[in-house]
Amino acid sequence: MIIKMKTPLIRSSQLSELNNCNVWLKMESAQPTGSFKQRSIGNACLKYAEKGAKKFVSSSGGNAGISVAYMGKLLGIAVTVVVPKTTSQKAIDLMRQEAAEVIVHGDSWIEANQLALSFVSEEAIYIHPFDGQYLWDGVACIIDEVIAEGVRPSAVVLSVGGGSLLSGITQGLLTHQLDIPIYAIETEGTASLNTSMQLGQHISLDHVTGIATTLAAKRVCEQAFKIAQQQNVQGITVTDSDTVSACLKFLNDHRTLVEPACGATLSILYDQKVNFSPSDNVLVIVCGGASITYEQLSKYAQQFAEPVWI
Repeated sequence: MIIKMKTPLIRSSQLSELNNCNVWLKMESAQPTGSFKQRSIGNACLKYAEKGAKKFVSSSGGNAGISVAYMGKLLGIAVTVVVPKTTSQKAIDLMRQEAAEVIVHGDSWIEANQLALSFVSEEAIYIHPFDGQYLWDGVACIIDEVIAEGVRPSAVVLSVGGGSLLSGITQGLLTHQLDIPIYAIETEGTASLNTSMQLGQHISLDHVTGIATTLAAKRVCEQAFKIAQQQNVQGITVTDSDTVSACLKFLNDHRTLVEPACGATLSILYDQKVNFSPSDNVLVIVCGGASITYEQLSKYAQQFAEPVWI
């Protein structure tokens, strides 16, 4: 039974040379479901299954729902996932391939989530896509693996949607007493954390826009906002065009296809938006993305006038 796997930690020669430091890629794209969500969702589903759950109910823009569906099939537990209209057909198909019931509802995750919550009962357990201690415990193991391989990071670069990745990575860093900068990357159309940081209050965006649909949470979880206030979190926003360009370059450099949400993270290294020291070990969470295809990335490239040279 493959719940989650220890993922490769790769030193990127291309990004290391470009940024004059040591860039380490934690390849969460290699998880069974194609994204880091397998860490968080996988752990939560296992914990609730141990407590006797008969059904899983969740809401998702893509990756979390795919992992809930995968876990349900693996554990023999029925799954219902409610997704907003912005969810790609590829993501919906992947959920249904794992025998999950998928309901398309609402223009945003918030509306989809409201419907999902109405299905919850004593036996039908709600799996939140990004908020909850079980989720963060699953993600924190990433840092355990990096340390076990002898790499002590000087900084971490990751993308932020709902905030589970930021919450779990911070937990792992604190466990290993690593007080280092975390660069929290969002696209301009999904910058709920960065906007909250600038205003000094936990806010919800009126709407989210752009192609990084798996980052499209109007409001990050409370834990992520607290971390941004208390820890060394540096918020950076990038354009959709930046994300597409980074996805193309990463595919060329590392033979790995990732979605725009992950491209957002990679773009600050390809575009050298942060200055690092030669001795720095910069840990990049390659969060992955199961629903991206070469055809879709090519369409994005044409949309943003990027040359399709891959």
